[in-house]
Amino acid sequence: MMNDVFTLSGFNETVNHRAVVFSLTTLCYSLILFCNLIIVMTIVLEETLHEPMYILVCVNCINGLYGTAGFYPKFLADLLSSSQVISYRGCLCQAFVIYSFVCSDTSLLALMAYDRYLAICLPLQYHSIMTKKRLYVLVCMSWLMPFCIFSINIILTARLTFCGTNIQRLFCLNWVIVKLACPGISTSINNIYALASLSVYILLWFFVVWTYIYMIKTCMQSKEDRAKFMQTCIPHLISLVTLFIIVVSDLMHMRFATNNLPQSFQNFSSIAVLFIPPLINPLVYGFKLTKIRHRIFIFTGKRKILCIKRL
Repeated sequence: MMNDVFTLSGFNETVNHRAVVFSLTTLCYSLILFCNLIIVMTIVLEETLHEPMYILVCVNCINGLYGTAGFYPKFLADLLSSSQVISYRGCLCQAFVIYSFVCSDTSLLALMAYDRYLAICLPLQYHSIMTKKRLYVLVCMSWLMPFCIFSINIILTARLTFCGTNIQRLFCLNWVIVKLACPGISTSINNIYALASLSVYILLWFFVVWTYIYMIKTCMQSKEDRAKFMQTCIPHLISLVTLFIIVVSDLMHMRFATNNLPQSFQNFSSIAVLFIPPLINPLVYGFKLTKIRHRIFIFTGKRKILCIKRL
C-alpha cells in the first residue's frame, strides 16, 4: 500500500542546533533572494541591458529563485516543527523542482556558452544569428526540456508502490524515493530512464567544453578577443566550474559513499547545489560584468535619493 508521508531523517543531526541552523539558513535564503532579485530587477528595468548575454544572466537568476523556493521554505518550516515529514505528493513535487532546477541551470549555462562562442568566434554574424526571437525560443527550450524529462521521471516513480518511509536526506530526491519501492517491484525502467536523462546532460557538458576550447583557441590570436573573453566569460566559467564540482561531488557521494560518513557531511553535500550557485552566481555577475555593476549602483543610488526626498 502507498505511504501517505515520508520521514526526513536527515534532520536528526540538527536536533541540538536548530536555532543556529534556522538563523543561518534564514540569512542565507534572504541573501539569495536579495542578490538574485537585484540582478533581475536591474536587467528588466534597464533597457540598455536588454541584450542576449544579460537576458541569459537574468533568466539564470530567475532559475535560482525557482530552485531555492522548492527547498528553503519547507526546510525552515521543518526546523521549527517537532516532526519532519513530507507528504507523498509533496515529496514528488519537491524532487521535480530540485531536479528541474539543476538541469535547467545546466541547459542555461550551455546556452550562455553558445552565446559567448557566437560573440567571440563569429562577431560579424552574432546579431543575425542570436536574434531576440531565437533567444526566447532557446530559453524556453532550456526550461521545457528538463520539465518534460523529469515529468516523465516523476510519472515513472508515481507508478511504484512504496514500503519504506525513511528518507535519509533533508529533502526529497527521485532516486531516494525509488529506493523505497517494495521488494519485488521492478525499478529497471526508472533506472534506464535516469541513465538516459543523465546522458543528455553529459552531452551538454561536452558541448560546453568544446565551445570553450574553441573560444580560447580563437582568443589567443587577438588582444581584443582576450580582453572580451576575460570580461564576459570569466563569470560564466566560475558558474560552470562551481556547478560541475558540486554536481559531480554529489553524484560520487550518492554512488560510492557509505553510511559511515557523518550525517552533517552528507547534509552539506546534498544541499550545496541549493545555496552555493544561487548565491555565488548573482554576486559574480553583479561584480564582474561592468554594465550590470554600474546600473546596480545607479539604480540603488536613485532609490536612496527618493527615500531621502520622502523623508
